[in-house]
Amino acid sequence: MTLPQYVDAAELDALVVRCLAEDVGAGDVTSLATVAPETRAEAVFLAKGDGVLAGTFVAGRVFATVDPSVRVTWLAGDGQAIRRGEPFGRLEGPARALLTGERLALNFLQRMSGIATAARAFVDAIGPLPTRLLDTRKTAPGLRALDKWAVLLGGGTNHRVGLWDLVLIKDNHIAAAGGVARAIHAARAWRAENGRQDLAIELEVRTKSELAEALDTGGVDILLLDNMVTETPGGGVDTARLAEAVRLVGKRFRTEASGNVRLDTIEAIARTGVDFVSVGALTHSVRALDLSLDITLRTGR
Repeated sequence: MTLPQYVDAAELDALVVRCLAEDVGAGDVTSLATVAPETRAEAVFLAKGDGVLAGTFVAGRVFATVDPSVRVTWLAGDGQAIRRGEPFGRLEGPARALLTGERLALNFLQRMSGIATAARAFVDAIGPLPTRLLDTRKTAPGLRALDKWAVLLGGGTNHRVGLWDLVLIKDNHIAAAGGVARAIHAARAWRAENGRQDLAIELEVRTKSELAEALDTGGVDILLLDNMVTETPGGGVDTARLAEAVRLVGKRFRTEASGNVRLDTIEAIARTGVDFVSVGALTHSVRALDLSLDITLRTGR
């Protein structure tokens, strides 16, 4: 499998070791007490709901770390749709190892699959429109690389990974810098002084006056049009302000919309012609996909 550029295999293995230490501690006392060391078992991963599978590589690393002799066979791959009741993977190996790795492997699989499933739903809701779905930095601490990988597997597009790979000037930066124009000029000067022309500059604007100042100043690559979509009494959204902002920007900069984005509103938002729509709920409010691992004693071999 080709890993995303922000997922380092050695760091991933170190994460698995830390998470196992958190769960296992001085030992899986229940398995040690109830299961003979020579007992071997088989297990099957089952989907208990429909969704998009993600995290098989990570789950495989869990069992490889617990006991390299565990054999893992995936019946579906990352990014593939799985249906309720379907098996999507099998394990064979020492029963103690399967029991010890079960919960951590499922935790990774369920969270990543939940994120991938949500991302796929939003992408499907956009349909054939050219607007692309973005994630945010609203991720679980320590799991950002996996959260963003899951978005990618669900068909979404990764936004900045952290604070180092994009200059994103938000409302508090604007306030601290003394206004939109000053913030833009300062960012461009810092980028030039530090030889970081590879960094794009994105600016958040919330009002018509901020947008006008940004257009007059120029010098950015992306405009984040924040909360320019408002809810209507019937549960829909009014996208007039966003559509007008996208029209005013034209082709000068790429545009991103955020705020009041739901499955039932993203298509209307995309129809304004905005280039990107960001959805923090993909990772900060993820609903884990229901998955299980059923273990049985291996006999007759």
